Amino acid sequence: MLTPISFLVVDDHPIFRQGLVALIQTQEQYNVRYEAGSIVEALERLNTFVPDIAIIDISLQNQSGLDLVRQMRQSYPTVKILIISMHDEVVYASRALKAGAMGYVMKQEPASLILEAIQTVLNGKIYVSAVMRDRLLEMVFLHRDENEAISTEVLSDRELEVLDLMGQGYGAVDIAKLLTLSVKTVNAHYDHIKDKLKMPSTSELRRYAVKWIQHRDR
Repeated sequence: MLTPISFLVVDDHPIFRQGLVALIQTQEQYNVRYEAGSIVEALERLNTFVPDIAIIDISLQNQSGLDLVRQMRQSYPTVKILIISMHDEVVYASRALKAGAMGYVMKQEPASLILEAIQTVLNGKIYVSAVMRDRLLEMVFLHRDENEAISTEVLSDRELEVLDLMGQGYGAVDIAKLLTLSVKTVNAHYDHIKDKLKMPSTSELRRYAVKWIQHRDR
């Protein structure tokens, strides 16, 4: 009998996490050993057991899941990591791969694609959607979006999340709710982003964010 493949699932939304665990457990050879809702909780689990694969959400309460990916890559290099997120992979996939993840799949994808992403990563291969794969190749070989990459590269993972949501039309109150932050913290992120991107005002930053989203999705 084959040894089951062990999983750690990290997501701060219990209902989604439970659904994902149920999906994984439909595969006879998969075994979700631990779940976690935060980086601290995930690291506690890792202190007692090192899984074969970890599935991690980008938004973890008031922290970025990419910070957990970086820590795991340093301390647990044998663990394969797949990012699963509601955030557009066009924005985050390249950052996730640079941080040490082996794949990126969006939460709204059908169950069959999520299972395909898991199997691809377990096979030691990189998983992104076909659209994202083409975009990454264009950026490498055609230097497409070079100026955009340089400008947003200076932002932290959390600042990029805020800019992304801002460009989608969300205000500070909505962003605070979505990212489990205070409005004061969101406004502080606005200030940091304006400073880094040299934007004179929040309204100017909002216009930039909208144009950035439109350019990204073209």
